[in-house]
Amino acid sequence: MSTKIPLLVLNGLSSAHQAQIAEVYDATFAFGAAERAAAVAEHGKKFRAVLTIGVIGITPEEIAAMPALELICCLGAGYEGVPLEVARARGIATANGAGTNDDCVADHAFGLLIGIVRDFRKLDRLCREGVWRDAIEQPANVSGKKLGILGLGTIGQKIAKRAAAFDMEVGYHNRKPREGATQRYFGDLKSLAAWADFLVLVAPGGPATKHMVNAEVLDALGPRGYLVSIGRGSVVDTEALGAALRENRIAGAGVDVYESEPKRPEPLVGLDNVLLTPHVAGWSPEATQRSVDHFMANAEGHFAGRGVVTPV
Repeated sequence: MSTKIPLLVLNGLSSAHQAQIAEVYDATFAFGAAERAAAVAEHGKKFRAVLTIGVIGITPEEIAAMPALELICCLGAGYEGVPLEVARARGIATANGAGTNDDCVADHAFGLLIGIVRDFRKLDRLCREGVWRDAIEQPANVSGKKLGILGLGTIGQKIAKRAAAFDMEVGYHNRKPREGATQRYFGDLKSLAAWADFLVLVAPGGPATKHMVNAEVLDALGPRGYLVSIGRGSVVDTEALGAALRENRIAGAGVDVYESEPKRPEPLVGLDNVLLTPHVAGWSPEATQRSVDHFMANAEGHFAGRGVVTPV
């Protein structure tokens, strides 16, 4: 009989990370919908912990099928797919991977920003076609501009830190001013967009932020403004963004997250003034290893009676 604590893992992991987790836990890996349903149906009664990610979460029905469940962890920072009220009503501890991939996300955000403002996608194509610089319109500067951040949390602060190195003035919008923040606070997103040259979206998903970036906000950003989206796809009205880019009502966008995930964002696919990446801003070997190690620390803390490291 195994004395290891039974754990259900719902998000995909490399074989090395599966082995790292399986060394300590009696782990069941259920990465697809069918495997997930089967694991809950067959072994639901035994699981004491679940590992998932924000975008796939866990349902109230699944929680109900796990009477021994006492811990739900999200590998990344996001936890929008976890029904917190249900978990709290049952006394189930919840934790996330806050801080494990902040640098990776901030780096990627700046990569998208520089890539779209300097028009790397088009310049690469023209260079391969043999076009010399004299025939190309000069791309804009990145340094010295005004950067607006929606969501000045830990990742937002990392982005602000990078912006400082680019001699940028930084403003932000949160639900309320962040204590100790030196950046300029804007009470609403539209005012921030009107002020900024670049608007970076780091807000979490969920009903409170759904379609915060709509046609009105994009029009406030204006024809010389650029948008970078690396928080959650639901924050942006994709159809409105597609229309704004097509009609050159904003200059360009760098998009890592979108509403249709994992399917591609159709309204944006045919456009030249958008740079697309498939929700990989937080992905690197270093960040993933840190997030797995952090999950292990959260779970170890809980089962040792000390509590999780980063509670939700």
